[in-house]
Amino acid sequence: MDIFADIKELGHEQLVLCHDPSCGYLGIVAIHDTTLGPALGGTRYWQYASTDDAITDALRLARGMTYKAAVAGLNLGGGKSVIIGDNKRVDREALFRAHGRFIETLGGRYITAEDIGTSPADMEYVKLETNHVAGLMGLSGDPSPVTAYGVYMGMKAAARVRWGSDDLSGKTVAVQGAGKVAYYLCRHLHAEGVTIVVTDIDGAKVKRCVEEFGAKAVAPDAIYDQKADIYAPCALGATINDDTLKRLKVAVIAGGANNQLAEPRHGDALEAKGMLYAPDYVINGGGVINVYGELHRWPEERSRKKAGEIYDTILRIFEIARRDGIPSYLAADRLAEERIGAVAGLDRMWLRGR
Repeated sequence: MDIFADIKELGHEQLVLCHDPSCGYLGIVAIHDTTLGPALGGTRYWQYASTDDAITDALRLARGMTYKAAVAGLNLGGGKSVIIGDNKRVDREALFRAHGRFIETLGGRYITAEDIGTSPADMEYVKLETNHVAGLMGLSGDPSPVTAYGVYMGMKAAARVRWGSDDLSGKTVAVQGAGKVAYYLCRHLHAEGVTIVVTDIDGAKVKRCVEEFGAKAVAPDAIYDQKADIYAPCALGATINDDTLKRLKVAVIAGGANNQLAEPRHGDALEAKGMLYAPDYVINGGGVINVYGELHRWPEERSRKKAGEIYDTILRIFEIARRDGIPSYLAADRLAEERIGAVAGLDRMWLRGR
């Protein structure tokens, strides 16, 4: 891959490759845009097939964080870091302390938190080396409950646009993934009387949803063939692709995963098929809201209330899409870019000492 061509195309400010041989640490930090504030984005710990795959994932996720923070109305930019390796590794202190030391060298331009493969306990190790970390134990901690609540509210907004009512009772939702966000989402859906179809590569997680929510379990690849009202991708990205578009039998796509569209053209294809798509980085913005709340010491209820505003943001995006005659994923980008552009265009003022 041509790294400079990729960061130029996506508009990134900085890409840092990090290595500490003492503990086998291989890390990547991508900073996309700091117009609105320091770049915030979690640390993903994953066994990538190649270094190119890891860099691509970091770049895409960092850009998504910029847009996510912008549409959520937060004073943050977008970044992301990834650690390459087996996230089941037990001896984690040295690894995450090494990660924290590299983050400290960025001088506050990047703030990390937990993500796939990491936990609040891992962030405590990072905290030993830098203050530029959130998602700590005893503070906001696991952002999954707030993220799931935002997805749930965004799903209700999409239902209102599609069916004229945000009442989900009696609807069937196919949930791909049964991890932390998906679990809390299923809890909300079950409480409202939704029929849930669920899958995950981890059978224990699926079993939990079956036992607690009466969900129907299906094989991982079979989730795309289910007859449902809503498809909720809540695992890894790119599950809206050439293959799945031929198989999905839903009216709405609204879930918590990042980078749900394999390519932008798949957003166009959803529009052509009449499937209503709630843009991923908008509907799953509760996680970044939760972390922002921790940084500013918000009480938990304030973060949850802010995540509930995703309902109104989703409605606004669908209105922009209707008004401008564009797919919803482009309408979300337009909303984010307008806010970033407005702040970037503000006149600088003289301040003593600067």
